[in-house]
Parts: sequence; structure tokens; C-alpha cells
Amino acid sequence: MTDGGPLKGCRVLELGSIIAGPFCGRLLADFGAEVIKIEPLDGDGLRSTGKRYKGKSLYAASLLRNKSLISVDLRTARGQDLVRRMVPKCDVLIENFTPGTCSWLSSMARGG
Repeated sequence: MTDGGPLKGCRVLELGSIIAGPFCGRLLADFGAEVIKIEPLDGDGLRSTGKRYKGKSLYAASLLRNKSLISVDLRTARGQDLVRRMVPKCDVLIENFTPGTCSWLSSMARGG
């Protein structure tokens, strides 16, 4: 996390995976936003992608930096409820799932 920047005070919830979502979240974090990344229980796919250094993915090191990481099973009611409670406390929601994957979340995005 950075100490300042033009986005200081902005809170972002990131549900994205692999490259696009995490890259967007990283840009916002680098500019001072507080980014909370929700990962599957076994970690984002980034952790097993690309070249490695000392056993760690360089993609993960680059794209997960400056973020708070939380492991949540979004397939369970408990995991979905946790995210539903977090969304209203955030200014930005990032997700890059296949359409319909998070249909349980779409009504919140429309204000429902």
C-alpha cells in the first residue's frame, strides 16, 4: 500500500482474476487507492502463471502488490454474503468474470 497519491481515500474491491482485473487494481493501488483483492481459497491463478523467482510467480509479485489480499470462496453463501457486505463500503468494484458468473452480485451494482 502506498502512503499517498491522488487516489488516497478511495477504496476498491477487486474480484478480478488472471491479468486484466488485477492489472486495473494494481494501477489504482499504485496511485494511492486502498485495494482489497478477493482471491479463491487456493489463490489467484496468477500465483501459478509465468516465470518464477525463488519459487514465486513474477506476475503475482507485480500485479498483487500494494493490495490487501483476502481468500474467500465465492461459490458459498457465506463467501457471497461477505462480499455483499463489503461492496457498499467501497467506491469501486473491479470484476472480470464471464457474464453471469456473479449474477448474485449484479443486482447490487444496479442499486437493487
